Amino acid sequence: MSRTVLDSLNEGLLAAMRKEASVLLLGEDILDPYGGAFKATRGLSTAFPERVIPTPISEAGLGGICAGLALRGLRPVLEIMFGDFTTLLADQLINHISKFRWMYNNSVTLPLVIRTPMGGRRGYGPTHSQTLEKLYLGVPGLIVAAPLAFESAAGGLLQRIICESSDPVLFIENKLQYLLPLQNAADLTDFEQEITFSTTDTEKRYPTYRFALKGAPAASLTLSAYGYMAELARQAQRKLAYEYEIFCELVTPTRLAPFDVTSVVESAGRTGRLLTIEEGGLTLGWGAEILARTAEALPAAPMMRRLPAQDTPVPASPALEKAALPQVEDIINSVRKMV
Repeated sequence: MSRTVLDSLNEGLLAAMRKEASVLLLGEDILDPYGGAFKATRGLSTAFPERVIPTPISEAGLGGICAGLALRGLRPVLEIMFGDFTTLLADQLINHISKFRWMYNNSVTLPLVIRTPMGGRRGYGPTHSQTLEKLYLGVPGLIVAAPLAFESAAGGLLQRIICESSDPVLFIENKLQYLLPLQNAADLTDFEQEITFSTTDTEKRYPTYRFALKGAPAASLTLSAYGYMAELARQAQRKLAYEYEIFCELVTPTRLAPFDVTSVVESAGRTGRLLTIEEGGLTLGWGAEILARTAEALPAAPMMRRLPAQDTPVPASPALEKAALPQVEDIINSVRKMV
């Protein structure tokens, strides 16, 4: 049985706890045999019974506790059971956790990682299916990251962040992404892959991936997406090539904020078209920021469009939920209209 993104994240947590004795894991229902709502923490409380700490349902309180632990030199990892509940953590995250290094003139560090699953497609309804990371993308002092279905960009990325980062990180894990098979370069038989790093990412911790079909003509459009939407974009990329002879390249980052638009700009400057894809809503989303920065960076802006979710609460009905969230066919249709 192939390993999944969930397996990799679980292994990344385990490896981080083995490597650094200062790593603590806190969250609701994370003890064995339950191992968390999505099983990302399974086995950890058995391996490290004194360093895996179950908590009451109090996200704001947990944020304050973890901030204090981090300020005292520990490396806490906080699991928020559903990303929707980060709104209960927002005061600590926006007004305290992200500000302490700035307020105290860089005399303190805050190596706190907050992991949380976002996204819909499981019929959980309006309050358990949202994609809310756009609320946090403009918070100074806060890093927002999202894994991909690759070892170095899933469990490996999580381990590096936990063990090495001195800044608070909000780590976004999409629910459907958990079950994706973990891949490496050898698995990408149809794709060529290029990995770049931001010039501001001096530790080379957060890779940006570029995917293009092997042997294909020059791409006529750039796709940009992250997390689970990057997987849907890759599926659309293959279908567009084989069924419509439309060739795209996909640029997908693992660090959403602070965001370096260089890779997107370079690609869109060559292809002349850019489509951003996200599971968050249209208004004031991640895609809008990428398009704005690309337009500012290029002397002649390419044709640009966004493909987001509907600006509505996420329905519980499977049919309505499917209509509200971007699907592979929506990506294909959007690209065909642009080309």
